[in-house]
Amino acid sequence: MDGSLRRGSWKIATVMGIPIRVHYSWLVVFGLITWSLSTYYFPAAAPDLPAKSYWLKGTVAALLLFCSVAFHELAHALVSRRYRMAIIDITLFIFGGVARMKGEPPTPGAEFRIALAGPLSSLFLSAFFLLLSLPPFSPGVKALYTYLAQLNLVLGLFNLVPGFPMDGGRVVRSLLWKRKKNYFSATRTSSDLGQKIALCFILFGLLLIFMGSPGGLWLMLIGWFLYSAAQASYLQANLQEALSGVTVREVMVKDMVSIDASITLSEAVDRYFLRYAYGGFPVFDRGKYLGFITLREVKDMPREEWERIKVADVVVTHETTREVSPDLPVIRALELMITGDMGRLIVVDTGRVVGLITRNGIAQYVKVLGK
Repeated sequence: MDGSLRRGSWKIATVMGIPIRVHYSWLVVFGLITWSLSTYYFPAAAPDLPAKSYWLKGTVAALLLFCSVAFHELAHALVSRRYRMAIIDITLFIFGGVARMKGEPPTPGAEFRIALAGPLSSLFLSAFFLLLSLPPFSPGVKALYTYLAQLNLVLGLFNLVPGFPMDGGRVVRSLLWKRKKNYFSATRTSSDLGQKIALCFILFGLLLIFMGSPGGLWLMLIGWFLYSAAQASYLQANLQEALSGVTVREVMVKDMVSIDASITLSEAVDRYFLRYAYGGFPVFDRGKYLGFITLREVKDMPREEWERIKVADVVVTHETTREVSPDLPVIRALELMITGDMGRLIVVDTGRVVGLITRNGIAQYVKVLGK
């Protein structure tokens, strides 16, 4: 999920050193909220204002809701920093926001505090906007603050629903983790609960649709999203447990099939890609490691040029971000590949290339062990 969010988003700001990104799906929410507030909510709350005032207030309300969701995620980030957990970025999308962190919380107590920080920040904003609505403002301004108070209250309470991966589900996981002393078991249990709650959302949304309420569709979409996220977390917990204690050395391919930089793309396709059916190969030039060549680089070149172009001309030059130590936990290597959208990493020991590790190789390792 995180990878697809990142691919469909763009960076708009940096706060406390954390990149803030907006997914294109947020534009749908922004447009719907602005339209509904401008045509229904504000005309009903302040019927004597001109139409352009309604649209202005609707736009401001949508922007402040955007800031409220960002504030919620930044609260998670701020508390996580107390436990030296790095925040990769925060992405706002159609169903709210996601703060991507490196690794997992170190203790159940850390998980508990990080999870609660978001809902508490939303409840704080709700109280803040409620106080702003109390003075004798004009009906339009009062309606704006009241709306934001209500929305932040809903945001805070909704995130406390005890279904993983929502904040309430993470609180449940922290309590189970503390009681069972097993992080993976706690993740599976809370993810299973999250899937059940998501199915309830879907069924209740379906019931609302049959009763003629258009809000049922939105509830079904939220339920589907939560179910998918909870299921992914369940599978991830199984994978993490299966790879717990396993190092890159145990999974890497030691006898690599490599390509010489001097051959043509046509030779590379015929002698390597078609023969071995791998997605990519390390490239060497007289014993010196240069980088990788994958099907992506081959396909980017015109077919009629394959006889002329050398592998050295299209090789993806080696970077330290594409190498790992043989003693690194294999789950960390997998995270690097997923985060960097890479299918393989070179294994380097004291400056010497000793192997290759791939996503498919890790999957095969788990499959063979039956984990």
